[in-house]
Amino acid sequence: MENEKAFTLIEMLIVLTIISTLLILLIPNLADKNEQVQNKGCDALVQMAENQLQSYKIDNGSAPQSVTILISEGYLKKDTCANGTKKIQLTEDKTKPIEVVVIE
Repeated sequence: MENEKAFTLIEMLIVLTIISTLLILLIPNLADKNEQVQNKGCDALVQMAENQLQSYKIDNGSAPQSVTILISEGYLKKDTCANGTKKIQLTEDKTKPIEVVVIE
C-alpha cells in the first residue's frame, strides 16, 4: 500500500469553490471603490488647481484667462481627472473659481 500525500479531486474542487465564491463577493465591491477613488482624485485636482490659481495671481497680479495658461506656465500638469471623463475650467464665481465639467 502506497502512502502518497496529495490532494484528491474532491479536495481540489472544494478549494476552487471557496476561491470562486470569495472572488464573486469581492469584485463588485472593488468596482464601487474605484469610482469613489476617481471622484476623490478629481476633488484633489480641483483643490490643487485653486491653490495654483492663487499662486498665479500672486506671481502675475491678475487671474489667468483659462486653465490652459496655468498648464503652459507650469502651474498645473493637466486639466483632466485621472479617468479622463471630467476636466476643470475657470468660472466667474469668486467663491468657487474652479469647476469640474464632464467631457463629451
